[in-house]
Amino acid sequence: MKKGPLPLFNLRPKTRWRWPLILAIALLAGPLSSSYGQEAAINVTVEHNVMIPAGDSVLLATDIYRPAVDGQPVTELLPLLLQRTPYGKSEGRFAPQAAYFASQGYVVALQDLRGRYDSGGTFTKYNPLEAADGAQTVEWLSRLPYVDGRVAMWGTSYGAHTQADASKLNPEGLSAMVINMGGMANAWDHAVRQGGAFELGRELTWAFRQIPMEVKDPVVQAHFEREQIEDWYPAWPFRRGLNPLSIAPNFENYVLEEYRHGDYDDFWKGTGINWEEYYGQTADVPMVHIGGWYDIFLSGTIQNYQELSLRQSTPKWLIIGPWTHSGNERTYAGDVDFGPEAAITDFNRDFQVRWFDHLLKEKKSEAIPEKPVQLFVMGTGDGKKNEAGRLNHGGYWMEADSWPLPDTKPVFFYFHADGSLNNQPPGEAASSTTFTFDPTHPVPTLGGNVSARVKDGAYDQRERPDFIGSRPPYLPLSARGDVVVFQTEPLEEDMQAVGPIIVCLCVSSTAEDTDFTVKLLDVYPPSEDFPSGFDMNLTDGIVRMSYRNGRPDRELIRPGEAYNVVIKPFPTANVFKKGHRIRVDISSSNFPRWDVNPNTGEPFESSRRKVSADNTVFHYAERPSYIVLPIVPLGKW
Repeated sequence: MKKGPLPLFNLRPKTRWRWPLILAIALLAGPLSSSYGQEAAINVTVEHNVMIPAGDSVLLATDIYRPAVDGQPVTELLPLLLQRTPYGKSEGRFAPQAAYFASQGYVVALQDLRGRYDSGGTFTKYNPLEAADGAQTVEWLSRLPYVDGRVAMWGTSYGAHTQADASKLNPEGLSAMVINMGGMANAWDHAVRQGGAFELGRELTWAFRQIPMEVKDPVVQAHFEREQIEDWYPAWPFRRGLNPLSIAPNFENYVLEEYRHGDYDDFWKGTGINWEEYYGQTADVPMVHIGGWYDIFLSGTIQNYQELSLRQSTPKWLIIGPWTHSGNERTYAGDVDFGPEAAITDFNRDFQVRWFDHLLKEKKSEAIPEKPVQLFVMGTGDGKKNEAGRLNHGGYWMEADSWPLPDTKPVFFYFHADGSLNNQPPGEAASSTTFTFDPTHPVPTLGGNVSARVKDGAYDQRERPDFIGSRPPYLPLSARGDVVVFQTEPLEEDMQAVGPIIVCLCVSSTAEDTDFTVKLLDVYPPSEDFPSGFDMNLTDGIVRMSYRNGRPDRELIRPGEAYNVVIKPFPTANVFKKGHRIRVDISSSNFPRWDVNPNTGEPFESSRRKVSADNTVFHYAERPSYIVLPIVPLGKW
């Protein structure tokens, strides 16, 4: 375990590649291998729309890239790299990467998912048929006469999900995976639903974006130019046929089905949205699991690494940076910068080539870490404003043998009636804080582990015009009556928290159902650059009381009765510096990240009413509420 930049992140400036250059076969990468001599000019050839049969009558369009010498594909048998995507295999971000990988001595295949772009069939998000499509594609490609029988997969987000899907059927030929920010462990637990609530901002926004991209119809284009997603969040829940998604029924159907299935039933156990049900049959191959502290799939990334490491014999790695979804090449997340070490600037090119060279060609490299867990710990910056106007929060890389880290000490911080947060259990005989939750005026989402058009990352927790749901005069969230704040005194020394976060609440409500949300913050004191300080969000979570403590099916609560609930925000890694405060905010909404509970207890998909609820947090000796932070020593890192 060591502090400072790791050999893995020996970075080089990013090169911009343009697809017209690749069409002209202008990629020159030097010799492919010693068998071709030091002067051999390596180019790339592309065969477009090779139609690979799925298990039914559907054909899957695939572009195959091969390294070539003087315009002729090389004859040496090579491993193949595969990505399956819903975003268009010929789009600018994929084709240049595929061509570069091919120039480095790999056969590369890009495939449109079922129902997308040039492939046949009908698309639906997280289609359970994708597992079979992916597995059959892997086996078909592994048998090509110029492939050595080994297929590795790579991809981000949906491109990560498709890797997980294929691996669940253990296809012959699958040999390695680099899974970046995806591969959900269980979509009912994170990414689509969380704590019983629906990830409204992410799921609805994704559909709004994809329909006009897929349906090349002027009427559809005009429809979605007119309708703005921000206007439709408050209209949720949608009624079938009476919303903008109705113009593309396959999209409308999957969104409404995700919402209708609130219970953990067979819908959530399908291969397209669940990995934990299939760990036992997953291909035992080397995997690199990559996530971000502000990524919506972070929880699943860590769980997949842990579970598959325990169950399988091949090596697994876990890499987590201070990134938002797909933000590996950036130094910042939202309005906070973490310094130049935070970015993997060659992530989409040489970073992944180095991994595949290691996994498939047994090339030794100092860039491959010795220890399996690589984490960026946030929070060692000077707190000043950089040239881009972002807070310099800083941080450093650490490596370890396991997750959670060895020598982690769970430290309890209790909530108190005066708003304090400390290590002393409350001594009062009776103490509570009650706030009114009005679902017509929810707390706006200000960053966090979200994606799509809802801003993700770290922000000062103060409302402002460019955040959905904010209202003048744009005060800090801590000024709202429905946000209950508990914070420490200014810290007397640095404190490092790295690992899972647990919040235990004792609560009650006047409603038959309601939500409780939590948020962990690193509070900066006022400074010259930030006169009002900076309330930086680290992680957050939610529990819908009818699904409290992970209940698989809905059960309403009794108004006025006290319940103990456990909320598990995503893990984090942060140094709370001397003079800062640790803060926890409790409320009942975080919109539009999650849908708003109407507090009626009625079926969510058919509810048309919203009522206010008085929600109570208890904090006395017999009914304490607290957060457990994973504190690790600073000196060892």
